[in-house]
Amino acid sequence: MSEKKSEDMSEKKSEDMDENKVESMNKAGGATNSKAGGAGNSEVKSESKAEESSGVRAFLKKKDVQISAKRYGIDALSAMAQGLFASLLIGTIISTIGTQFGIELFVNIGEYTKMATGPAIAIAIGYALNAPAFVLFSLVTVGIAASELGGAGGPLAVYVVTIVAAELGKLVSKETKIDILVTPAVTVISGVLMSVLCAPAIGAAASSLGNAIMWATEQQPFIMGIVISVLVGMALTLPISSAAICAALSLTGLAGGAAVAGCCANMIGFAVMSYRENGLGGLISQGIGTSMLQMGNIVKNPLIWVPPIIASAITGPMATCIFELKMNGAAVASGMGTCGLVGQIGIYSGWVADIASGAKEAITFNDWAGMILICFVFPAIISVAVCDGMRSAGLIKENDLKLDL
Repeated sequence: MSEKKSEDMSEKKSEDMDENKVESMNKAGGATNSKAGGAGNSEVKSESKAEESSGVRAFLKKKDVQISAKRYGIDALSAMAQGLFASLLIGTIISTIGTQFGIELFVNIGEYTKMATGPAIAIAIGYALNAPAFVLFSLVTVGIAASELGGAGGPLAVYVVTIVAAELGKLVSKETKIDILVTPAVTVISGVLMSVLCAPAIGAAASSLGNAIMWATEQQPFIMGIVISVLVGMALTLPISSAAICAALSLTGLAGGAAVAGCCANMIGFAVMSYRENGLGGLISQGIGTSMLQMGNIVKNPLIWVPPIIASAITGPMATCIFELKMNGAAVASGMGTCGLVGQIGIYSGWVADIASGAKEAITFNDWAGMILICFVFPAIISVAVCDGMRSAGLIKENDLKLDL
């Protein structure tokens, strides 16, 4: 009996152990399935996210919305300068001619042209961003709103607001059957709303920074003369817009004079020191065109940029400390240098405005001498002297400055 009892007990234990094994195997299987299911779900989620991301990228590409430094920092900024030139700058020139020769019609034309500054900048930026027709036309309103609400820093406000409004307009363009209503509405409403919310702050920030730079130049004309002349001159040669930067910061006065000096040093410097390679065509295209033509050569041999930079570092403080050369015309002219002689016309229009306001009695011989020496003579002499020294040292070689004209 006792033997039978022990056999029954051992059988029961064995059964219990088997049941426990089955149960643990089931649990393990469940856990494995759960892990596999979780891994499968995460894979599905990541695939879904990848598809979404690629879908967004494809949509942005289809709408030609390229979020890049080149698109916004080079293309849009250069377009802003073109818009300024076609409105504020040319208006100032025409108005100055009218004032000087007593032609009232020219004065009126100049005033009307200057009033179109905001819309001109907005349309130019929209064009650079490849905005469709309805978006482009709607940017007129955006430009007016941003310019007016941006105050003295209006050009920068127009720049920022227009980019956002134009890209939003492009996203909805031709996506509905009532495109004639939707696209202009989205562009105008987003642009004006952003103008109301952001343009005053953007304008105030730009104006404050510009005022701080001009104040610092008045306090430390030597140091600031070097800094402004070198940086703005380099900006003119780089594929960004020095004119737009000066306009955005409302850079005038002594600071504007230093900016003009730096731009002239680059343009006249490159034009004259590359004369042996490029002849008269190169002299004109760089001297009254743009020193940006040398960017390809600068990439190949950055040392060719040294002579104009040294020239700008010398002429900048000469402009601020010795000749007290001031740009009191349109701020955009501060970043134009000798391009179309716009910088010099800007300086002259500033003299005329100062005489009209009583701030200046007359245009003196020293005024003319300062402008001619700073804008043309000194940049040519210094750049050629430094360049010849570097050619002798083998740092600048033959055809390093050659342009395909």
